[in-house]
Amino acid sequence: MGIGEDMESEQKTVVVALGGNAITREFEEGNIAQQFANTRRSLLLVVELIKRGDRVVITHGNGPQVGNALVRVEESRHLVPPLPLGVIVADLEGGMGYMIEQCLQNKLNERGIKKHIATILTQVFVDPNDASILNPIKFVGPFFTRDQIEKLTAERGWIIKEDQGRGWRRVVPSPIPLEIVEKDIIKILIEKDIVVVAAGGGGIPVFRESSGWLEGVDGVIDKDLASAVLARDINADELTILTGVDQVALNYKKPNQQNLAKVTLGEIEKYYKEGHFPPGSMGPKIKAAINFLQQGGKRVIITSIARAVDAFYEKSGTVIVAG
Repeated sequence: MGIGEDMESEQKTVVVALGGNAITREFEEGNIAQQFANTRRSLLLVVELIKRGDRVVITHGNGPQVGNALVRVEESRHLVPPLPLGVIVADLEGGMGYMIEQCLQNKLNERGIKKHIATILTQVFVDPNDASILNPIKFVGPFFTRDQIEKLTAERGWIIKEDQGRGWRRVVPSPIPLEIVEKDIIKILIEKDIVVVAAGGGGIPVFRESSGWLEGVDGVIDKDLASAVLARDINADELTILTGVDQVALNYKKPNQQNLAKVTLGEIEKYYKEGHFPPGSMGPKIKAAINFLQQGGKRVIITSIARAVDAFYEKSGTVIVAG
């Protein structure tokens, strides 16, 4: 059976990872009306997969939204108690999940498709001794001046570093995701043919104490790495990562840039080791793809929202296959 026939006939379980910048775009204010409009725009592939009869789990980033939430915390801390980062991530899982649910329900209703959708607040196990907890490097929240650093560090116990010459910002842990706490619940919903929104913003990082109790970590998890762990834990066939470019490229933005259409796991591992994918941009997406395929996944697609449907049928985007 060829790839084309396989894609037409076999029901798949697909995890679709939406970037936080897909919902709040850089050149926009990021108000709620814009976020709803962008969310509707981002769901073309999800609708196509549902029409095909595939089982779908949606994840999403929340970088811009976390930044906005932290500004609100800073501006209102003289009026109300501040929220820890884990609670902010949980709040955004609910709020952004609501947007995704409603937009998808409306799109499906337009097409006469009846489908249940559920958002699951998702906790993700991390190692309490993860290196990033001891040495945080993930920038979050608003910028501060050098004159504010000493006071913020003393009063709030923050670690603050310079963000590439743009100013000074708080840095927090970004531990490696190990396992999805609610994976069995998500699998039950998938088996009932319910579309699931899960692991929003990478999920809420937690660890298990010796007593068995779960405890939160004041940090954030990379959304793409968490999406790969979720895809592994629910035995998904495919992972699609929607980002700001149509294709992955070698030598990005250099005269010898080479776009990648279809590559094998072995080839992408080689390119990753050669340093083609920077940690702050495409690196985590490629690492997520490698992890998922090494652990039993069949195919990863990395592309833009506009090219997502074509990429699923291997007419665009970057397709990475296990063999």
